Amino acid sequence: MAKAVLLFTADDDRHAVAAQALASAKVLKAAVNALAGDDRRLRQFAASVVNEVGDNDPELLKPFAAELADALHRPESQTRWEVLGAFEDLVSVDARLVDKALPGAEAALHDEESGVVRLAAFRLLTTYGATTAHRSDRVWPLVAEAIRCYHGDDEFQSMLTGLFRMVSGNASDEVKWSAADLMAFDAENGKGMLKRRASRIVACAPKKRPKQK
Repeated sequence: MAKAVLLFTADDDRHAVAAQALASAKVLKAAVNALAGDDRRLRQFAASVVNEVGDNDPELLKPFAAELADALHRPESQTRWEVLGAFEDLVSVDARLVDKALPGAEAALHDEESGVVRLAAFRLLTTYGATTAHRSDRVWPLVAEAIRCYHGDDEFQSMLTGLFRMVSGNASDEVKWSAADLMAFDAENGKGMLKRRASRIVACAPKKRPKQK
């Protein structure tokens, strides 16, 4: 693994280091390098710094897509969910960069220990899928599987927000109809927030169902 340049420690103030990374290419590079280091606490700290950089100026992360994608394979949950969040920010900059993250996102979507990791992966996939019809078709099998598998979990309501983002965006008509079919039962029989969110997803389906290919 790469050796990090120690410009900060895991005990420093995350927001202060993130501010430095936003202003200094050297500090940002050190944070990215730390994602591949041997120190778990430093990896987690660096991931939170990278996430905050993405929230404020995702353009700065463009040169590091490959390193960030590699960080999705670290064992600890926090590093993965923070980096997944950074990739979600990158979608608005250049969605093509997310291609490198898709294998890691798919693995994170099936994380058995962390609902936060699963939700971060789902949010990334639906944000990515909202950009074009082709991308929505590409990620839909993963998104649909997650909706079926995690129905009723603590993160499920937030997952529906991500699904709505995708089908109200540039998803293909096939995906919009498939999502409507998947959520039809909850739209008709659910209660409260579940019913409202499911109904919004169903309403995104085009009036005319596309012909089967």
